[in-house]
Amino acid sequence: MDLQLTGKVALVTGASAGIGRTIARLLAAEGCRLAILARRRHLLEALAAELPGSAEPLILVEDVTDPDAAARIRDAVLDRFGRCDILVNNAGGSRPQPPGELGAEETWQEAMELNFHAARRITHALVPAMQAQGFGRIINLTGQDEPWNVNPANAPNGATHIWAKALSRQVGRDGITVNSIPPGRIRSEQIDLRVMPTEADRRAWAEAQVPAGYIGQPEDLAVLAVFLASPLARYITGQVIHVDGGTRRFSH
Repeated sequence: MDLQLTGKVALVTGASAGIGRTIARLLAAEGCRLAILARRRHLLEALAAELPGSAEPLILVEDVTDPDAAARIRDAVLDRFGRCDILVNNAGGSRPQPPGELGAEETWQEAMELNFHAARRITHALVPAMQAQGFGRIINLTGQDEPWNVNPANAPNGATHIWAKALSRQVGRDGITVNSIPPGRIRSEQIDLRVMPTEADRRAWAEAQVPAGYIGQPEDLAVLAVFLASPLARYITGQVIHVDGGTRRFSH
């Protein structure tokens, strides 16, 4: 299937590792020109060296929680490419708390900045350019809305889903779609180092919680993100699509 992505410009945040890195790699394989963003330059440079195709990506080293970052990011992408067709808001992270603890105030504020406001600001900065060109794809990597315990990163997930739904209704006639993808347990830097550091941990979780029977790989999610980024996905918008091997228990 030709996804009609050749020549499209995509910005991927949180592109230095895991899901973001894999989405960037698959978009490049489909012919996209890329802007890749994260805080660790050496990892972005390593990714740039591995990307298929001859087009050199734009490397952006930014802390997305800086309120001024969105304008800098917009200007850098538009100055380099003249347009931005696809925005993948992948920067974020879970904030699990020790058992019985609710988290400090600064932890809640930081989680909201990282997991909601940063993506919102970058999106709002780029939407006018997408409206002017009559095409845009906004894809938010969020998180579960079936929380297991108190985690300051869960509330921003709900905020993002509601905001994204509202935005999708406002920009739909401009050729822009807005969708959210909450990952289940997907192999990533965060999962491997902080949540399930051993193969025994991952195997036990999968056996108890995942109908598919295994912890997902980044590619299992990235293929959906790349399809949603394509012109072919023009009628899919305002959706929250879980990629979790069936872990989620809700039917809707």
